[in-house]
Amino acid sequence: MVTSVFPVAGLNRTTFPYLMRGLPQKQHYHFFKPDSGAFKMLQNLTLYHLTMSFKVLFTGFLLVIGVGLLMAGAQIMLTHGMADGKAGLSIDDIVYSYYGNRSGSKLESMLNGQMKAMAPDAVRFELIEWARDGAKSSEWESQIKPLVDQYCVSCHSGESSLPNFNKQDVFQSVAAVDGGASITSLTRISHIHLFGIAFIFLFVGWIFALAEYTQRWKLILIATPFAFLILDVVSWWLTKFSPVFAWLTMIGGIGYSLASTTMIFTSLVQMWIPREHWLSFWENDSESAGSGD
Repeated sequence: MVTSVFPVAGLNRTTFPYLMRGLPQKQHYHFFKPDSGAFKMLQNLTLYHLTMSFKVLFTGFLLVIGVGLLMAGAQIMLTHGMADGKAGLSIDDIVYSYYGNRSGSKLESMLNGQMKAMAPDAVRFELIEWARDGAKSSEWESQIKPLVDQYCVSCHSGESSLPNFNKQDVFQSVAAVDGGASITSLTRISHIHLFGIAFIFLFVGWIFALAEYTQRWKLILIATPFAFLILDVVSWWLTKFSPVFAWLTMIGGIGYSLASTTMIFTSLVQMWIPREHWLSFWENDSESAGSGD
């Protein structure tokens, strides 16, 4: 009796060597024919019927990604969400982050926003007044540098990726009118987000592709995070030049968050919860569960 190497896929010691060798023999190609038993078995492979090893593997990945998305949301609330000095993410936060608060300096926006808790009110007031008065070099050594050394350079030093506030010209540059994110920083975070998050959506979508779901909505959910990720990144650049596009950033983030959450939740439930407890619209139609995926 032949022992199956890959029982889920239908491969065994007879068929697998042929796949590896790639020899041009007619019987080897029969495995890939749409009417072959192995091909149909691959088409009908679902999360519910996975082996325990794959369920544990996929579950571990999805849980880590889920926690990562929650941490990303918290990070946004603690950085961009405080750009206007108020708790919670708003359109103004997005405008200040990318377009800037052009009625004042970036230093003022930061001291009234996400850096508000890093210095006493009297210190923040003195630094803001110095910026509003033109960031005079004559006051740097005697008045401003001691405050910067005490409250800022522990993070803003040459040893970190943040602006080095040990240098007078660097500190004076952030005391100028706030023009929002620079072209350099936008380029850097854009390519990081596009490359990194796209891989997350790839693997989440790959797992969700094995879910039993109406085919139309399955395809929409798999494609949605990629579309909204592009919209999100493009909206940063549009907002940089015009604040009227800030609402696109909000839509992009909400869109891919909802789609990825739906895919993660559905995949986890279909791997571990008995079928009789599933939502009714999860049941396959004639085109679901792998056909055409």
